Amino acid sequence: MTDALDSPPKQPSKRDTSTTAHQLTLPCVLSFNASDPTGAGGLAADIGAMGSASVHMLPVVTAVLIRDTTAVQDHVSLDADAINDQARMVLEDIPVTSIKVGFLGSPENISAVAQIANDYADTPVVAYMPSLTWMDDIALDAYLDAFTELMLPQTAVLVGNYSTLCRWLLPDWASEKPPTPRDVARAAQLHGVSYTLVTGLNAPEQFLENHLASPETVLATARFERFDTTFTGAGETLSAALTALLGAGEDLQSACAEALTYLDQSLDAGFAPGMGHALPDRLFWGRGEDDGIDDTEDTDAPDTPTLDVGHHTLGDFPLDDTKH
Repeated sequence: MTDALDSPPKQPSKRDTSTTAHQLTLPCVLSFNASDPTGAGGLAADIGAMGSASVHMLPVVTAVLIRDTTAVQDHVSLDADAINDQARMVLEDIPVTSIKVGFLGSPENISAVAQIANDYADTPVVAYMPSLTWMDDIALDAYLDAFTELMLPQTAVLVGNYSTLCRWLLPDWASEKPPTPRDVARAAQLHGVSYTLVTGLNAPEQFLENHLASPETVLATARFERFDTTFTGAGETLSAALTALLGAGEDLQSACAEALTYLDQSLDAGFAPGMGHALPDRLFWGRGEDDGIDDTEDTDAPDTPTLDVGHHTLGDFPLDDTKH
């Protein structure tokens, strides 16, 4: 009879973890943004969009929005010291490849975040300016002035809706012709911004255009059919995806193209969870064909959006065929 049962059991071999953690590490992206209870924007939007780009998002809470799916009613800002402590504890522990700046809540918080960005000047910052028309005029002016003076000099890419950026950066525009994306980019560059992604420009035949511009040129233009539905959270989704893709090592033009297509697909799969606006479905890629909204009534073949990057192409980047 064998004596195997009488011998001591073999101890499991110890796993070599010396390189495992490094092999499994994802790019880590820091986001300064508000908490949005509807999930339309803020950190909830950032988590969904950045996770879809296969990066690990590090959320720093700056404020709490009081809102429903129709509108923001108010907000509560966190203390600037709390924001500073959140971010610096993480930054001293985890290497960060890019930073997104969303709604910061107050001029004091803008100052704190701008100082952090300055201390990590080699890390690219994508700043998103949402529509803040829900704020009273005095608070809004103070917020925008602080953002212009303190945050824009730290910003590599500014993202915002055309109307929002024009009202903010070109308030005294006197020409009969409306500002172009390059005009907006020039105004942003005066405060230190290298590139501006201007979204939501009206185009003929029910199209919307988005332009990645510098003061010298328009680097890329993406055109999509307009949705009939009103969405909340589109700009948050786009800026989060762009930040994540830059953090993952994509070049700016490719990251912009991929982020715009991701947004278009998220909106095409969008849903209305409440009585207000629709929200992007940022996890559309993980749902089966039978999941989500029934769109069987749309039987027309969708048009393919066009992306013009001058004389350059974006390789085999998969443009989607969703319909606005």
